Amino acid sequence: MSCANKSTQTDNKQSENTTKEIQKQEVKEKQTMVLISTNYGNMKAVLYNETPQHRDNFIKLAKEGYFDGTLFHRVINEFMIQGGDPDSKTAKKGQQLGQGGPSYTIPAEFNQSLIHKKGALAAARMGDQQNPQKASSGSQFYITHGKVYSEAELSNFESRMGKQFNPLQKQTYTTVGGVPFLDYDYTVFGEVVEGLDVIDKIAQAQKDRSDRPVEDIKMTISIIEEK
Repeated sequence: MSCANKSTQTDNKQSENTTKEIQKQEVKEKQTMVLISTNYGNMKAVLYNETPQHRDNFIKLAKEGYFDGTLFHRVINEFMIQGGDPDSKTAKKGQQLGQGGPSYTIPAEFNQSLIHKKGALAAARMGDQQNPQKASSGSQFYITHGKVYSEAELSNFESRMGKQFNPLQKQTYTTVGGVPFLDYDYTVFGEVVEGLDVIDKIAQAQKDRSDRPVEDIKMTISIIEEK
């Protein structure tokens, strides 16, 4: 019978500790994945851990079936597609939507690294005059469509808005595209990682004067993988 020497025991202990730390880090960084199913196709999105209040609220509502049967009730090409209004479940053709939702709001969770690139999942909200804290709607959300901008166009935005884009914004909006003028005014809490083409289809759907699609675009949202 033999036993490991002290050096081997130490090495094994260090290796074991390293493995545990890696496993802890993986658990910590694991993100919740959701499936957004529509009659135009499906999208998979991750919810950011950096915005825990928005993440947890979205998970709660999805598990309750809150979004199931609701519509993408406002779509604007090269801008965004919006949904999450519970009133849309029973809305008649042509009925204006966008005011429904739970009685609560969610405090803004802005993060310099979370921006409105194409596919960003973000919370809708009331305007600044009524809502100077920029608190988010309890259920209504949008997914950015946007477009790719030139450096000159971004410079023009900077002049008009009186603020400068950071390197991440400039790199993203001149390559991937998105909606730069919404950054840090609306909380981005996730992003579509599969099905970006579905965003294109929905954003380009025929719509009425209120930007509501003529053909109802219904959704169901389910949790695929939870943190």
